[in-house]
Formats: sequence, C-alpha cells, structure tokens
Amino acid sequence: MGQLENKVAIVTGAARGLGRAYAEAMAKEGSAVLACDINSCDDTVSAITAAGGRAVKAVVDITDMASCTAMAVQAVNQFGKIDVLVNNAALYGGLKGARFEQLEEAQWDAVMNVNIKGVWQACKAVVDPLRAAGGGSIINISSLAALYGLPYGLDYAMSKAAVIGMTRAMARELGRDHIRVNAVAPSAVMTEGTEEFFGEKFDKAKQVVAQGQVIQRNLETSDLTGTIIYLASDASAFVTGQTHMIDGGAWFL
Repeated sequence: MGQLENKVAIVTGAARGLGRAYAEAMAKEGSAVLACDINSCDDTVSAITAAGGRAVKAVVDITDMASCTAMAVQAVNQFGKIDVLVNNAALYGGLKGARFEQLEEAQWDAVMNVNIKGVWQACKAVVDPLRAAGGGSIINISSLAALYGLPYGLDYAMSKAAVIGMTRAMARELGRDHIRVNAVAPSAVMTEGTEEFFGEKFDKAKQVVAQGQVIQRNLETSDLTGTIIYLASDASAFVTGQTHMIDGGAWFL
C-alpha cells in the first residue's frame, strides 16, 4: 500500500516539469490526482494511467476564481473529496530578467497575479472541501530565491517570499480545521522552466548553483518528490506553517 492510498490530490502547473513530477509521484503512492494547468495535461495523465494510477486533467487558470472553483468541483465530483492541494503553478521559465529598476511593469503585474493571487485563489477554492473531508494538506511551492535573493529577478523572488508569508498566516488560521499548510522552497531545479529562465547562461548557472551548496550537484525533480509525498501524507500530521528548503544546503533556516 502506498503512502497516499485513498488520498485525492490536486496539482496545479502539472503539464510539465515539477508539477508533472509531483503528480506522477503522488499517483505512484496511491493518490488519485487532478492534474491542472493552463496548458494541456494530456501527457501527465497518460503517464499516470499507463503506470496503473488514477488521474484526470483540467484546464485551469489560477488567476480566475471561477476557474479555481470549477477545479475543486471537478475533483470532488470525480473522486468524492479533496485531501491535498499542491500549489505549483507559477510564472518562471518565460520571465525576462533585468535590474530591478528596469523590470517591465506588465511582467511585474503578471508575476504577482499568478504567483501570489493565483496561489491564494487555489487555496480559497479547496478550503471548504478540505474542511468537509475532516482536514488535509496544502503544499505551497516557494523558492530558494525568496530567502537567498535572486539578482535580476526581483519580481519572482518577491512573489515567492509572499508565498512563505501566506503559508504561515494560513497555517495559523486553518489549524483548528485540521488543515496543514506548508511551503517547499527548492533551489534551481533542472527542468525546462529553469533552462528557459537562464537561457544561454544555463550551463554557467548550473555550475554556480551547485558550487554554492553543501551537496555539490544540481537538484533534480526526483530530489523533491519525497518531500511532497511526506507533506501530503499522514506522516506529517503534526507539521504545519513550515518552509522546507530543498536546496542541497545552500541556505540554512
């Protein structure tokens, strides 16, 4: 029996990269998964079902509250309840880095809308179903950038710092409902999004990141899934309000 047997999880940003890895790992541990993204999750769902897991897809725009509400309704209608939300959807890969005073206002607004408001709205959509299930786990995805600082990426770093603040405040509000809220803050993970973000400087960035860690290798998606499964499972039943750094020892809280 898997660690997430009889759980139902929603994973946002599940079309590729980390979100897809989270969805596949959770399904392997027995969870039913609603894989959500503004892009198609066909490949994610196909991979899960081919491996014998349970998953369905949903096209979701987390900046639209009606879309988030429909996401929660679909999960309940399909699987009967919601136990876990992995708040992974974010703007990252396609962002244009610049000195903070030269960042484009339109990009700034888009980052805040997706990375902060979108996370908040996804939480709003699932909180009543989580209460109805007797509790559950919300896992917000932050970033090492929020604590270490990311030059030429103030918009992204600030949005991920807000996710940590949101996690702490929500954990204090929702404890009485037996809903745990935690954040996961990885360093640069070797995904398509990270390669897009660094562009032609990707190879150099990989080297610099690894050298700044106690464990001097680059972070892979498989290094993160264990923490996600732990936070989604009953093994973390007394853990809430925490930010879990998955960064090879780049930063100590």
